[in-house]
Order: sequence, then structure tokens, then C-alpha cells
Amino acid sequence: MAIVMSVNAGSSSLKFQVYDMPSEKVLAKGLVERIGLNDGVFTINVNGEKFTETTEIPDHEVAVNMLIENLIKHHVVNSLDEIKAVGHRMVHGGEYYADSVVATPEAVANVEECVPLAPLHNPAGLLGYRTFEKALPNAVHTFVFDTAFHQSMPEENYIYPIPYEYYEKDHIRRYGFHGTSHKFLKDRYAELNGIKPEEVNIITCHLGNGASITAIKDGKSFKTSMGLTPLAGVEMGTRSGDIDPAIPLVLQKKYGYSAQEMDDILNKKSGLLGVSGVSSDSRDIDKAVEEGNHRAKLAKKIFEDRVIETVGGYNALMGGADAIVFAGGIGENAPDIRKAIIDGLNVFGAKIDSEENNCRGKEKIVSTPDSKVKVWVIPTDEEVMLARDAYKNLENA
Repeated sequence: MAIVMSVNAGSSSLKFQVYDMPSEKVLAKGLVERIGLNDGVFTINVNGEKFTETTEIPDHEVAVNMLIENLIKHHVVNSLDEIKAVGHRMVHGGEYYADSVVATPEAVANVEECVPLAPLHNPAGLLGYRTFEKALPNAVHTFVFDTAFHQSMPEENYIYPIPYEYYEKDHIRRYGFHGTSHKFLKDRYAELNGIKPEEVNIITCHLGNGASITAIKDGKSFKTSMGLTPLAGVEMGTRSGDIDPAIPLVLQKKYGYSAQEMDDILNKKSGLLGVSGVSSDSRDIDKAVEEGNHRAKLAKKIFEDRVIETVGGYNALMGGADAIVFAGGIGENAPDIRKAIIDGLNVFGAKIDSEENNCRGKEKIVSTPDSKVKVWVIPTDEEVMLARDAYKNLENA
């Protein structure tokens, strides 16, 4: 038995969970928000009780110290030495890593080298790691990469049809993201169906404010919708997803946008928000649809259709999937969107059971008994994957 933490550090936030491993019992979880501001918010949940504090949290070091003080204060641990391992979410591992690794100086250098590929996420992840490494020097620290699971893709599914020299010199290729979630869904699907992980042939739909779809063939990532960056693929909350690559060039020429301004438009002002003009949140979109808002209906229809065409295309490419798995904030909690997507895939023999599908956040089959492709809802758990990999490296240390 060992106490293990999972850590997801953003530029101004820190999400954490504390586990008793290998039982995977959650001892505490929480979130530090608005780091760097006077009105930072620290929240921790212990034994079903929620404790919140609003105070100045100038940097990640203060946030980590608050976290550790609260773990001791609420008797989650009696001393720091009880925390044996920490799993850190790292967004981009480039082509270096197809699995999680112990955070060595070499691994840190490789993550730093991938900063140009994830300029917002990798520096935040490294900052979180360095802060925790300083606070918990005796723990085994592990980097868990969003990109690692997708390193199994065949060459034809990750090379872009641009001059090959840009792949050779600049590492421009499809990497894919949400790999930790897609891997969890693969493993959980295998467990639920009593099969080996290498026997899994499914299409996983991680649908939330960020959304990605992955074809998993023989237990490995075969193709995924996000690309060089998390901007690619289906329409998302504020991200455009796939568009004509000439659009940014046309807008830059007409309006004189800088590269950064264009990046902000495509990443922060597009998607459901950009089309609807209402919100990036699907719940707000649904409310606007009920009120007859045409642009909200359009935004929702684009999202559903993009998922349908992606899942349908992947189903053909992989020679047929045994199941479609929904996860993420939308995938787990939007029955109407699941129904619209599966109805659009009826040509493949997929059929939704409306009564079973009327659920939110529950792990279950929502397809009819005669559906040729089974449809599952499996709530994802990226945090437990961080803890599992951290514990595995602790055991091997």
C-alpha cells in the first residue's frame, strides 16, 4: 500500500487527487484556481466534506504548500514522507515517449524540447513538477503524456500531406491528445467485456469543451482526430476543429491579424461559441436551442455532424468497430447528442435504446440488443491513470 498523488498543473490552476494505492481509494481531491491573482481559490474535498478558501495565491509554490498543509490539517496524511509517488500530467512528449516515464533530468529536457509544440501546456506542467519535486523530494515523480497512447498510429495516419522535410526537420505530424482518457476507456472496456486489452476494437469519443475521437484497433491507437495541436478535429467549445487551411491566410491578409491574433481566434473565439454567439458550454447552447436560437441550433448540428463523419470514417478505416464509447462532459451527460450521433450512424447498424440512453454520468450500454455496433457510456478517469502509472513506476523503482 502507498499514498500516491495525481497532479494536473495549468498556467493558473492546479488539480489534484490523492489515492491509497493499489486499491485506488480516493482519500482527497481538489482544485486551486486563479493562481497569480489576489482572489485565488483553494478547494479540497475530504470524506465527502468540501472546504474552500479564497485568498491571495501568488504562485504555484504557494499553491502546493497550501495543498500539503491541508492534507496534514485534514489528516489525509500525517507527514509528507507518506506520499510515495506523484503522477504529473504532461501534454506533449513528442515522439520521445510511448508510455509514462520517471521524471529524470533527461525526461525534463525532452519535455522542454517539446515546448514549441505545446507552448501553453508543457511549461505549466513542468512548473507543477518542479514545485512538487521541491516539496516532495523523496517521492518518485512520473510524467504521464497525453500524446503517448497515440504513438502506435501507423505512419499513414500521422504524416501530413505537406513537404516531408517539415516532418524530418520540424517534427510536424499528427500527435493526438487526450491519450490518457482514451487509454483508460480502452482498458475499462476490456475489463467490462472480459477480453484482453489487445482484443479491443472500438471508437472512443471524448466529447467535452475539448473533444477528440480515437479509433482503437487491436488495443492500440490507430487514428485520432486531434493533430499537431489540440485545435484539430471536431468542433469544440471555443476551438474551430478542422477548417480549410487557407482561411487563416485569407483573414490575415484582409484584416492584418498577427499569428497570435489568428491563434486566439481559432482557439478561443471559434467552435460552439463562435457559431452560436451564445456560449462555449453545451448546456447554454441547449437552452438557446429550446428558445429557438437558429445559430445555437446550427452550432449543435455542426458538432453532431462532425462527430458522425469522423466516427463513420474511422469505422471504415479500421475495418469495423465492435463498439462506440462516449465519455467526457458532453459524451457522459448529453443523451440527446448521443442519440443524434448514433442515429446518424444507423447505416453501420448502430441503434440507440432511448430508454437506456436517458442517463447522465452512468457506466452502461445504451444501444439496443440487436445493434450491430454496441454503444457504451463510460465515464473517463484521467486522474486514476496518472496515479496508476505513478504507482507502477514506484513499484519498479
